[in-house]
Amino acid sequence: MTTILLTGFEPFENEPINPSWEAVRRLDGLKLSSAYIVTRQLPCVFGAALVALDHALAAYQPALVIGVGQAGGRADLSIERVAINVNDARIADNNGQQPIDTPVVPGGPAAYFSTLPIKAMAHALRTSGIPASISQTAGTFVCNHVFYGLMHRLAGTNVRAGFIHIPYLPEQAARHPGQPSLALDTVVAGLELALRTAIATGKDLRETGGQLN
Repeated sequence: MTTILLTGFEPFENEPINPSWEAVRRLDGLKLSSAYIVTRQLPCVFGAALVALDHALAAYQPALVIGVGQAGGRADLSIERVAINVNDARIADNNGQQPIDTPVVPGGPAAYFSTLPIKAMAHALRTSGIPASISQTAGTFVCNHVFYGLMHRLAGTNVRAGFIHIPYLPEQAARHPGQPSLALDTVVAGLELALRTAIATGKDLRETGGQLN
């Protein structure tokens, strides 16, 4: 049986919870076809997050990896297309670090693309009534740091990987008036469907997923 690794993050920026971990941990141990899901929480800390990721990759030797992170202000499951080799933190991480214009991997490529069938995943989610889109930026905080580090580590292997950003949960949005949110059950269902689609899809759909700006 193959292993799927899902990662989420600890809370940051004074939030009591992080929806990425709340959603991901509910899928721990789930069997999908011939695959088994394991989940791990990563620290919201530059550098330390990649150390924790390395431990998980070594321990489980997964065939597919998806990182999940919180993106307050987004209204849907945002399936990321590209990770860039830049740390540029608007706020400090949970260890007080605030790197500005530093590389995730010195000397690494400028960017990596997700190796997941991102358009098939977004299509499946929308068809099932779950808001989803293709995102062209994973930001420049710890989420992108992990996404880039993940893709760098798996470059040249057959392991498929990528990253999904999710909105606030309703209880978080209540503290941030006007911000969109999705219910935890909806996010969990969406992540499960995204995984099932990734497992079942060899060649991605050819349909628009771009943006004008």
